[in-house]
Amino acid sequence: MTGVQNRTALVTGATSGLGFEAAAQLAEQGYRRVIATGRTEAKIADAIARLSDRTGRGVFEPLVLDNDDLETVEAAAEELARRSGAIDVAILNAGIAPPKDLLKNDYGYDVTVTSSLIGHLLTMRLLERGLLVDDASIVIAGSEAARGDVPTFKTADLPGMAREPFKGDLEAAIDAQMRMDPPATYQPSDAYATVKLFVAWWAAELARALPEGMTVNAGSPGSTPDTNAINNAPFCMRKLMVPLFRLIPGMSHSVGDGAGRYLEVAGYDSAVTGKFFASKPKKMTGPLHEITMDHFDDPVGRRALWNVTTRVAGGVGYPAAS
Repeated sequence: MTGVQNRTALVTGATSGLGFEAAAQLAEQGYRRVIATGRTEAKIADAIARLSDRTGRGVFEPLVLDNDDLETVEAAAEELARRSGAIDVAILNAGIAPPKDLLKNDYGYDVTVTSSLIGHLLTMRLLERGLLVDDASIVIAGSEAARGDVPTFKTADLPGMAREPFKGDLEAAIDAQMRMDPPATYQPSDAYATVKLFVAWWAAELARALPEGMTVNAGSPGSTPDTNAINNAPFCMRKLMVPLFRLIPGMSHSVGDGAGRYLEVAGYDSAVTGKFFASKPKKMTGPLHEITMDHFDDPVGRRALWNVTTRVAGGVGYPAAS
């Protein structure tokens, strides 16, 4: 990127792992301001101290934001509105490895969903408050799992769910999937793959409504097992699959490489928007590719997902194109 010395970036989930690394890389590139979010004041203060030590730069600003708590997202947006300067790059680094047993937040939704898609509410608040520059780049964390070609990961059959008992109501089926209410059933890896499909759909739908020059894309960091995101994963994934990924060439890469992918997507040309970028099919690392599989090109599914996500966020949406 050019001219980053006058640019501001926002990175969610910056206290560890991919978010921490992305914030560090942005500062090392020369960004003037890097707003780093964490769940608590103590956690983000500690992260900023470590980021400053690593980079030798005092460009980091703390912001409390808990991806499972809509109220903290509202408060974060209000706090950003009080500060001066708009945001050039927003990296919505969020998502957890799904736990073995279903865990819901206080709003009744699977935490695997809310941790990935809460970026909807934050982004809507940034847009309505004019806190994004005219050529801002929004990047939300995707995953190769959404492709449907990763062993043990498959996306939900939402049209099939919609037929019974919802009489074809796709929005009702998506809401049931988000809540893991019948007929949805919780299988950790499938829940994760479906959420990451939702992420790609969300980016595609928002792109249709953003002002010209502003972009949003889903970008996968690739297989990066050395992060805290894996802590809640089922035993088989933590103790068998992840160690295997580390041993097989090409099945994983460093946290630095994963975070670098976010920055790569953020730097794409303004004509590139509403896309999903990940490793090429059947790969977990390597160069980024635009993923164009049929199940990503689903305007009906995307619209239904957008409507449900807007309701989950308390009715907060952006005027999407009809």
